[in-house]
Amino acid sequence: MARKKTLAGMVRNRYLYIMLIPGILFFIIFKYVPMGGIIISFQDYQPFLGIADSPWVGLKHFERLFTEPTFFMLLGNTLLLFALNLLIFFPIPIILALMLNEVRSKFFKSAVQTVIYIPHFMSWVIIVSICYVFLAQDGGAINSLIASMGGDKVPFLTDGTWSRVVYILQIIWKEMGWSTIIYLAAVTAVDPQLYEAAKMDGASRMKQIWHVTLPAIRPIIIIMLILKIGHTLDLGFEHVYLLINSINRDMMEIFDTYVYTAGMKNGQLSFSTAVGLFKGIVGLILVMGSNWLAKKFGEEGLY
Repeated sequence: MARKKTLAGMVRNRYLYIMLIPGILFFIIFKYVPMGGIIISFQDYQPFLGIADSPWVGLKHFERLFTEPTFFMLLGNTLLLFALNLLIFFPIPIILALMLNEVRSKFFKSAVQTVIYIPHFMSWVIIVSICYVFLAQDGGAINSLIASMGGDKVPFLTDGTWSRVVYILQIIWKEMGWSTIIYLAAVTAVDPQLYEAAKMDGASRMKQIWHVTLPAIRPIIIIMLILKIGHTLDLGFEHVYLLINSINRDMMEIFDTYVYTAGMKNGQLSFSTAVGLFKGIVGLILVMGSNWLAKKFGEEGLY
């Protein structure tokens, strides 16, 4: 009986299911099928021999990953940059969404949203290039201004500590507007009657935000936090790669850029695949663990 109801529902909503087909095909072709390639992380893969004839080496590449001196350097840099993402960037879209929700002028609100959304559509090459024009030690606008005022030039792009500051500021500039969309949608969906009840109880605007808005959007915040934690070791290749140079490499090199160097530049395909598999397993464990903790504390969680 339940099966008949399910089939009847699928027939009734057949056009919605048809619309799902492109998305399903995308994930099958570009996400699930390539997963078969992780088998080469247990082989000494040779392109001319192929997967079938390449010799098996077991956990050799994983042993190399965990015993190399660079492992703890990569892990430390990755975790530190992720911590900057989590502690500094993650709250900003929430705060920005709350602020935009308080704006009563539709024109001003739309103008602000347009301005803060635009950087999202620029590539990291453009973002980093713009920052280079302003922050370069020789010829950069900001350092030229500092020098004209009698100060010492600041190595924004070569010093490791400053490179991390630039990294998080670039993320904030590029993604803070786009990340507000989900939170702003959640905020606007809050029942207005809750605000009316809070007003009758004498709650100020700040208290309404604290006691009405934030509890209402808390499930969305928890879900986004779980998804964020799942990307602990997956910070993205392009952005960090563009910021790395020979001087700050020891403080900016992460697993994503290391995989590119080992796999594409040095041709160590099996080893780079092992690094990628390690990242994926850690991400899966973190998502499942954070989801379990969320449910343990009474939240809805991701699944």
